[in-house]
Amino acid sequence: MNLYIHFPFCRSKCAYCALHSYVGRSEKERDQYVDGILHQLHQLFPSTPLPSSPFPLPSSLFPLPSSLFPLPSSPISTLYFGGGTPALCNLQPLLDFLAPHLSPALNPQPSSPNSQLKTLNSKLPTEFTVELNPLDVSSELLRQLKAGGVNRLSMGVQNFDEAILRAMGRPHTAEQAQTAWRQIREAGFDNAGIDLICGWPGERQNGAVSDSWKRTLDAAAELAPDHCSVYTLILEPKTRLARDVASGRVTLPSDDVALAELAAAEQALAAIGLERYEISSFAKPGWECRHNLATWRGEDYIGIGDGACSREGNAESRVIFRLRLLKEGFSPAQAAVDFPELAPRVAEWCATLDRFVAEGLLTSHPAPLKQSPVTRNSKPETTYCLTPRGTEVCDTILAELV
Repeated sequence: MNLYIHFPFCRSKCAYCALHSYVGRSEKERDQYVDGILHQLHQLFPSTPLPSSPFPLPSSLFPLPSSLFPLPSSPISTLYFGGGTPALCNLQPLLDFLAPHLSPALNPQPSSPNSQLKTLNSKLPTEFTVELNPLDVSSELLRQLKAGGVNRLSMGVQNFDEAILRAMGRPHTAEQAQTAWRQIREAGFDNAGIDLICGWPGERQNGAVSDSWKRTLDAAAELAPDHCSVYTLILEPKTRLARDVASGRVTLPSDDVALAELAAAEQALAAIGLERYEISSFAKPGWECRHNLATWRGEDYIGIGDGACSREGNAESRVIFRLRLLKEGFSPAQAAVDFPELAPRVAEWCATLDRFVAEGLLTSHPAPLKQSPVTRNSKPETTYCLTPRGTEVCDTILAELV
């Protein structure tokens, strides 16, 4: 079972952010929220007693879809606390409630490169991730998380340039982020990553990668993270950034500049041993985020909390094909075996993919199909992979496939 819990509370709203979140909620309101989460967890694990609570059962609670309930013996494979800022809530009641449902043996060393790209094994220890803002990090919090079974941390940094951090509306400084990272490592978290955002407005010479982005990449490399997500800036409606762009106060860089900065990030992260395993995700081999991989590969997941969602099925998701194109290779015939409802499109896929090969967006090479009753006697099938240019326009490719 893959479980996501959302915490929609923030200290402030970032200029670019359109995610569901609340600013300025009281401690009592946040405590009530945690109590509501506990009641929803109790639907999943009715044998685990609820702690006593001073709050009435929240009227806004909604029942979880029963079809997504795991079997009683089903362990939690991945658990993710996202936000928002989870640490603005008292997490201890949740850690205590979930502790009996976590598989032991935290932070195992992966047995082989890219081992986490395979279908998740229920015998693996639970990957338990918590997102952190640099201002959240303290020795006390890290001890609490470690004792509660958390074995993976993801810290939102976004940039190491002070002026850009202020323009983004980030509440921390670059120095605070670096100090928080040192504390994370000193606390013994050997599976930790950071988030960055490229393509922020600023001065650039002839459309080249900005000096501030180069300095940010240098600073990120010095931290030596195990994982790094690099997102290109998206102009979301009804954000402060959107209003500034509409008024002419801010001018966004071109898509070519944003792509150049993403390419620069890939090069800088490769130099410290991080490989690209999704469009915006880089990790040391074997330390790919299992929770993300589970959702990208179409596994079911349960989402709890205000703004969260659950998924059952949806095997035709574009992200599954994107992952194959980027890392594993995409075979139309094998995709038809895995997703029979798409089998009638194999001939169309092959023609489309060959056109992308001719345009330099994909490479192709023969590869045998997996052995299955449907394909055992089939001839070797062509497998397609993205080129660097194809990676930049992956969504355009996917729009013609799914």
